[in-house]
Amino acid sequence: MATNIPYEVVAFSDRRLRPLIYIYNFPGLTRRTKLKGNVLLDYTLLSFSYCGTYLASYSSLLEFELALWSVKLPMEDGSFFNETDVIFPQSLPKDLIYGPVLPVSAIAGLVGEEAETFRPKDDLYTLLHPTMHCWTPTSDLYIGCEEGHLLMINGENLKATVLSKMEDGTPNKVGRSHISPVTMVYQKGGVLASGIDGFVYSFLIKDTNYKVEDFLEIEEPVEHLIFSPSYKMLLIQTDKGSVYIYTFGEEPTFEKILEACDGKFQATDFITPRSEYCMTLTASGEVCIWDIEDGLCASRIYLKIPATVLACSPSSLSAAVGTKDGFVHFLDVRNVESPQAVHKAFLSESPVQHLLYDQRGMYLLVGTSEGYIFVINAKPSSLFQILGFIEIGKGILQISTVSLLEKDIVKVMVLYPLPDTGRSRLEIFTLPKIIPQVSASFADERGRLRDELIHKFVYEIEHTLSSAVLNFQSNRIYGFCNQVPYICSYLLPEKEHGGVCILKPYQKVQSKQYGSGMLSLSPHGLWLITIAKCGILCVRDIHTLEVFARCRSHSHQGHGIQSVRISMDGQNILVNGRNDSTLVNLRWRRFGGHLANEILEYNQQLLTFLTNIMDEENDYLSITQRDSLVLESASEHTNRRSSTDSSQEELVQVGNTEAIPWIQQKSQEAIKKEVKLFSNKRKEIKRKIKALAKTVLDMMEENEAVDNIAKLEQQEFGLDLEELERLHHKSEEEVAKIRKDVEMQNLAKRYLAELIKEECWNSMAVKGRALKCFHIPYVVENFPMKERTDEELKELKRVVQQKKIEAECLKVQF
Repeated sequence: MATNIPYEVVAFSDRRLRPLIYIYNFPGLTRRTKLKGNVLLDYTLLSFSYCGTYLASYSSLLEFELALWSVKLPMEDGSFFNETDVIFPQSLPKDLIYGPVLPVSAIAGLVGEEAETFRPKDDLYTLLHPTMHCWTPTSDLYIGCEEGHLLMINGENLKATVLSKMEDGTPNKVGRSHISPVTMVYQKGGVLASGIDGFVYSFLIKDTNYKVEDFLEIEEPVEHLIFSPSYKMLLIQTDKGSVYIYTFGEEPTFEKILEACDGKFQATDFITPRSEYCMTLTASGEVCIWDIEDGLCASRIYLKIPATVLACSPSSLSAAVGTKDGFVHFLDVRNVESPQAVHKAFLSESPVQHLLYDQRGMYLLVGTSEGYIFVINAKPSSLFQILGFIEIGKGILQISTVSLLEKDIVKVMVLYPLPDTGRSRLEIFTLPKIIPQVSASFADERGRLRDELIHKFVYEIEHTLSSAVLNFQSNRIYGFCNQVPYICSYLLPEKEHGGVCILKPYQKVQSKQYGSGMLSLSPHGLWLITIAKCGILCVRDIHTLEVFARCRSHSHQGHGIQSVRISMDGQNILVNGRNDSTLVNLRWRRFGGHLANEILEYNQQLLTFLTNIMDEENDYLSITQRDSLVLESASEHTNRRSSTDSSQEELVQVGNTEAIPWIQQKSQEAIKKEVKLFSNKRKEIKRKIKALAKTVLDMMEENEAVDNIAKLEQQEFGLDLEELERLHHKSEEEVAKIRKDVEMQNLAKRYLAELIKEECWNSMAVKGRALKCFHIPYVVENFPMKERTDEELKELKRVVQQKKIEAECLKVQF
């Protein structure tokens, strides 16, 4: 119960299913109104505002709902619902024959208070749904509704008025006949309202009418509008997070303050080698280039693809973007203010989940959801040639590479789980530097790289890992345990092995980070960077695994960190949040001494190596797009040529190579080669099959002429050996089943015979016997008897004695 002294009213709720709130005058105790909400069981608190025009209610189980009662709203069509007229229909006409039209409460036979409040369950009237509001200086309230109506509520009497829209006679613009605002602010003479169509509208209100005019075009759905205290500037925020300021005056200005990206970042990476800019990727294919110093967006390009991953090349000013439909798009980022898409490769139909360049930018490794690792020449001079693929297990978790300046090989390690065993598997293989020159000999006809040439070795960990990296000496693996908070190192055997080698933990330290985590190495291989679901980033010494730098960059409520990238000089670390749509750039507060000298020295060596290569490869980016189009056109023309060779009659001719993944093209090319190679053999086999078919037909005709007892079934003439073997196995199974059933029946009968023999023969003290005559049909049989027990013998003796006594008594009597 709640009371309000200034207005002399009292409010209380009843205790029943779907309770109501009643408001009465005091002390007259006349009911003013009745409030019906969505509460199912009970209201626990009621409270009036000081002015008495608002009532707050709080419910218990199940809703725990806080409600503020104000104003009676109109129905969806804008008209007001007269509840009294429904219960007591004074306006309904009278029927001269059947009498007056009775209210529904009278028809139901109700009297008293129930008759005043009764309404049928199906008698429902849907009210308007308010979505936004704004106050006026006179304490009036403008309310926008989901149905498109604009209401004005008087602050003194709480009366709601539906404002009418004035039509100016001009035709509606395409797609804007219905305005659905999401937020509004008050301005002199009306309100400003945002639309989901990217426009801000001005509602000019006069009395109970309003007129709509275009105010601003934002090109993005607007979520929030707010005036400055002086009402000279209007702050506008879009649903993407971009912020604009509109300044009123004689010459109004419209300025963009913050431009947000289209959704959260899927991936991010530095543009090497200077690391002055970084790139981000969203799921819709929006690629942005950001200035590291001031955090401003230098440019953006909309690929309009379902993007998944992004990686920047160390050997050229290019980047690669993977998609869900199996494409890899290559971008030219020489001009950070105008990136361009120059090439694309259709690898397979499975989504691309991993993109990784080796440290020297020789190869681009592409991992798909089906467990394929594609190896692509990362240099634009090769037109990003696809060199081959390696088949790994499904669900690849991470790809790690080691590409040192003094070596002519690239070591690659791939981590993936073994779900049924609770283990993790690691596969390590080697990519020599000369693969682009001898790619034909390193891969088979279908594009699969040969295991014996890439020296592939398989290892297993007896527990699950969420991440693993290979150190620069290629003799130790570092893994982040999935089920327990530990980081372990595993020594690789020096001797080569065959099959699967089981690795045991050599070193183990607590991660002090909860949730599944990821590992990555610094460019010089001496720092181990760990991230986890808790949102904490740790930098560890690679030898001791001890933490020497730690930073909480994201919240665990946003599921922590998704990915991390470190610049080549180690001075910047990009940390991308998983669900908070935030990208953080970390810098060292103090960066010097032995810690900085090691990575800066390695960075200088790597820059010297990459400079000459990058200058040469960047020149090819200007002609890559033209050459790509020429090669695609030539390849399409080649595949459109029809073949007249009879040996290729079973192949499907393809007219557009762009629609076919590279892995399928290689498979079809291999099939063509095999068909051409074995065409003579196929012809000979076909000839023999025809001869054999003629022989079988002759045998079937001969079979039709013999007697039924000698005739064979038609299925016995089948030449399908697999089908015949299947039928043979099926018949053997049926015979075995029948034999087993008969054996069980015989066993049951033998068991029953033993029971009968034991009961009717073995247990008899006097066996049943008979004497049969030879010449006359007479038989003399005895009566079989079981052996009597002691109790039966005692009873028999007693009965015999009693009979003797009775016989003696009879003799005496007679």
